[in-house]
Amino acid sequence: MSRTPIQTDAAPAAIGPYSQAVRAGELVFLSGQIPLDPATGELVAGDIRAQAMQAFANLKAVCAAAGGSLDDVVRVGLYLTDLTQFAAVNAVMSEVFTPPYPARSTIEVSALPKGAGFEVDAVMVLKSR
Repeated sequence: MSRTPIQTDAAPAAIGPYSQAVRAGELVFLSGQIPLDPATGELVAGDIRAQAMQAFANLKAVCAAAGGSLDDVVRVGLYLTDLTQFAAVNAVMSEVFTPPYPARSTIEVSALPKGAGFEVDAVMVLKSR
């Protein structure tokens, strides 16, 4: 099966040897998005809510570049440097996704790239073309 890389300027460029997303058949595997402003490459200012909103906006942009939307996401992985912020991130997730919600895991990590407090990755399923 071939792999097709997905790239968009509407989300931050990859900061390492990886693609923003890769499509394989109907599946799209979206790399982790941290709360970087795509225009500046800098972390957004604000609390965990602001960080989560930006990371999800970046994820949404990559979904669109792949030909889908957040409604096509079947699984998300959430990574927080402070699990006491779970409720705030959970509230943001309920704003950016609609039922039925994707499956998810939430993991506390010791650190994230560029000092971010939040990261999200996902798997999306697209309809056959």
